[in-house]
Amino acid sequence: MSVKHTTEKALQMLRTLPRVTIGNIRDNPQSKQNVKRGRGQHGGDKHGAGNKGSGQRQNYMRLGYETGNTPFYLRFSYEPYYKGHHLKREYPPISLHQLQKLIDTDRLNYRAPIDLTTICNTGLFEIRPDMLHYGVQLTDEGADDFKAKINIEVQHAPEMVIAAIERNGGVIRTAYYDPHSLYAVVNPKKWFEKGVPIPRRMLPPQDAVEYYTDARNRGYLADPEKISYERLVLSQKYGYTLPKIEDDPDYAMLTEAKDPRQIFYGLNPGWVISLKDRAIIRQKQ
Repeated sequence: MSVKHTTEKALQMLRTLPRVTIGNIRDNPQSKQNVKRGRGQHGGDKHGAGNKGSGQRQNYMRLGYETGNTPFYLRFSYEPYYKGHHLKREYPPISLHQLQKLIDTDRLNYRAPIDLTTICNTGLFEIRPDMLHYGVQLTDEGADDFKAKINIEVQHAPEMVIAAIERNGGVIRTAYYDPHSLYAVVNPKKWFEKGVPIPRRMLPPQDAVEYYTDARNRGYLADPEKISYERLVLSQKYGYTLPKIEDDPDYAMLTEAKDPRQIFYGLNPGWVISLKDRAIIRQKQ
């Protein structure tokens, strides 16, 4: 093969090949061989356990130990802000948007009063008294889209939520449950199967009395006349016409309420419910 022919062939090949750039330069295949089996920075010879010391011997230090230094929890003084934090009552949130979705999907019956037992029976919310859960709080997410007319009892509700429910002709009430009663409220079937009487609801503690006796919070211990007045004040503040409950065809449902010592609708404290016999054992008068 002549030199001229070889040169022309090489030039012709260069005309068809792309230009050499940083983007298409690479090593020849199998030109570099990695002799180590990549296991971290040591290449596999330490087996992921580090270099000597307690880490290689799986003698792990206890949580909070700082290798001889004074640990964080001893280096800084006690903060009084956290005083009693392990005793504070917790109220898991439920938004108005979620409540409307439960009603639209027939998980909640809006033609009957809604309380904590009804919400727990949907199976979508878990209230754990052992984790200091004292009920639910109703949040204002979805307040503009809430259209249901309901009679609901929750443990905490802001002003916007109260206005959204009363604007549609509904009734809201905030009520307190003590931890012993909550075990029966969140799982009535388990409580009835034990064969013990329905407990009597205790009154709220001293730091919660003010909230549940305030008509602005629609507390269950508040004066009904003051609640009627606060309903009118709230409607004027948010600019909606307050529907008359007295003229509503669902007046009986909207005005149904529990006794302050009662935890179930239609069932009094002291009664024993037998699911096996489908019977209610009442106390003698």
